[in-house]
Amino acid sequence: MLFNITPELAGVLATVSGWYPVLKVIYAAIGTVFSVMLAYKTAYRIIGLFFTRKFKPAKKQHKYAIVIAARNEEKVIGNLLDSIAKQDYPKELITTFVVADNSTDKTAEVARKHGAVCYERYDNEHRTKGFALQFLFERIEEDYGRQSFEGYFVFDADNLLKSDYISRMNDSFDAGEKLITSYRNTKNFDETWVASTYALHWLRSIRFNHRARSVLRLATNIQGTGFLFANEIVKDGWKYTSLTEDRALTADAVAQGYAITYNDAAEFYDEQPTSLKIALRQRLRWSKGHLLAFAETGPYLFINIFFGKRFLKTRWRDNEKKKGKRSFKDLCLSLVESIRHRFASYDTLMQLTPFSVINIIRWLLVSVLAYGFYCGVHGINGTYFFSKSTYLGQLLHFLFPFKITTESGVGVIFIGMLLQIWLRLLYRLGMYIENMWAAVYLFIIEHKRMKKMPLYKKALYTITWPTFDIIGRYTQYIALFKKVDWKPIPHESKVTIDDLNGKAET
Repeated sequence: MLFNITPELAGVLATVSGWYPVLKVIYAAIGTVFSVMLAYKTAYRIIGLFFTRKFKPAKKQHKYAIVIAARNEEKVIGNLLDSIAKQDYPKELITTFVVADNSTDKTAEVARKHGAVCYERYDNEHRTKGFALQFLFERIEEDYGRQSFEGYFVFDADNLLKSDYISRMNDSFDAGEKLITSYRNTKNFDETWVASTYALHWLRSIRFNHRARSVLRLATNIQGTGFLFANEIVKDGWKYTSLTEDRALTADAVAQGYAITYNDAAEFYDEQPTSLKIALRQRLRWSKGHLLAFAETGPYLFINIFFGKRFLKTRWRDNEKKKGKRSFKDLCLSLVESIRHRFASYDTLMQLTPFSVINIIRWLLVSVLAYGFYCGVHGINGTYFFSKSTYLGQLLHFLFPFKITTESGVGVIFIGMLLQIWLRLLYRLGMYIENMWAAVYLFIIEHKRMKKMPLYKKALYTITWPTFDIIGRYTQYIALFKKVDWKPIPHESKVTIDDLNGKAET
């Protein structure tokens, strides 16, 4: 029975509470559909445990340009350029370009001193890394011609390359690959717990995504730096200028039919943020860019799943028209390529789809709002205070098997809502604790390539590791409503490639 409410409000409550059983079924059905849609990723984890694509030694050494966007990076860019100079690849086949983007320090001076071709750019209206790269490729076109280089490497100023990095990537390029990413290690893994969460995230991406996709000849995702692409990608210039140019490039390349492979043998090092404030700022930008990439390219990927390349105005379509009659073998290969492209489009769409946003909306509407109204009309009949949806919940349920039972009423609406919020928080806490296994797995499986560190630090980083996903989830909620501007991430690490190789600093 309802108390202290008007007949009109009572009618609304009764109507919504009547919908709740049906909404609950729909809610569960959507969750099941999402689980089925993402179930294939379990196969990725199994494949990534045992396999990755390997490339034969290249028959030809190709001509490359290295492009670096740097803003106030005088402290680190010299170390990157030194590691490039120490590559075992012919020096005459590598040209390094730097754009000192709105820099107020000696970035340009240091870059030129270390042998790079450096252009300076000043434009506070267009501040993303993508705009800096767009400017740089325009200058390359004017002075060299973009097609004079067969491929382009993209690095950040804080990166360091192992001496055989370009040679290993050349193996992939010589095998005919157009877009290749590489093994991303961390030079300041154990500097702070914040840095460790990023380091583990990159390793998780390798084991859970890159390795399997490379074996299956699908399209993995570009992650900001440490990748190589063929000159045809920038035939008409660089057009990815959003907050997250890497996501935009990935989505557009897959939509256009390109595969994106991974080379596990090509290893570089990256500097991770050490401050929680900087990390939150960067993750908010990533989240906003993620949403923008989904809005911009999601529809094209969705169409590709059903129609393949049929409606794409790409070089692929032009080449197909020129072939004319094709043999049975060509038709079979074309069918395989169509399947590959459609699944790669589906896979990339699953990466971009903001499931956390969709889930929080349906949870608020059904589990909180509709359930609260249902409780207001029917009361709460023996709902456990600790749910058994996670191992943590099962333990607490065993120790404290409390039930909540109330009569109907206005106040019960809010009790029901608060109960659902509590159960959600408990579920998330339990899931994050269970996800610590990923850190343990990575510390074991990647120990040979990790920086050596004490056991107590590994234990600490295992405990703090889930915060990476927690931050990602909530910054995506905020990014829905907040305008986000691009801001540079400071880099100050003095680590050199010789330090990482265990050599005396020269």
